[in-house]
Amino acid sequence: MKTTAELKNEAKGILRGRWKDSVLMCLVPTLIAIAIGLLLFVVLILPMLTFVQNNSDLLNSNTGYDGNSGGGSGGFVGGIIGALFSAGISWTFLDLLREKRQEIRPFSDVFRGFAGPVVLGVICIYLLMTIFISLWSLLLVIPGIIKGYSYSQAYFVYYDSFEETGVRPGFLNCITRSRQLMKGYKGQLFLLDLSFIGWHILAILTLGIGYLWLTPYIAATKAAFYENLPKATTI
Repeated sequence: MKTTAELKNEAKGILRGRWKDSVLMCLVPTLIAIAIGLLLFVVLILPMLTFVQNNSDLLNSNTGYDGNSGGGSGGFVGGIIGALFSAGISWTFLDLLREKRQEIRPFSDVFRGFAGPVVLGVICIYLLMTIFISLWSLLLVIPGIIKGYSYSQAYFVYYDSFEETGVRPGFLNCITRSRQLMKGYKGQLFLLDLSFIGWHILAILTLGIGYLWLTPYIAATKAAFYENLPKATTI
């Protein structure tokens, strides 16, 4: 396995000459995320604030009102949409790394995860991972984080298996295969994530605009990480 610096250099090589298209590819999910955030604010937060202001006495009593339920469901749907966008972007960088293609088609590649043959797989894998990680997190937070890293390659595994055979692989098999691939490499991926903390801070300081550049950089680096994992067998 290559070092963090080597993986990042590999990612920069993928992005060299493709930054414009990479940013455009990430523009769509960014705008959708902003739109969803505004919609949730209008639909959920504003009524909640009005309710609090007008019914403060009632809220202090045992009414059974759960102000987080709507936000939780909104976050769940947002997680699925984010997984679909993330899968499409990641698969595109993996193809570029493997030289299966030479260019990015921003406004079609970003929707690759939504394509009929793969959309069900991405959604089901996301749901299964969410359930498993949540169950592990019931023990303690740390086991949940560890399992999150164990399952982190499931979308790549799904893509490779589908591309190779043309048949949708088993969703649990993809998660299991990811767990096998990450045996002994979870710590390295954790350190890789830590190496982007400074960039995350800068992106936040730009009110999120910086993520248009940071997102493809991270996605390309994660594609390089997956490509460099030892793979003895396939599903």
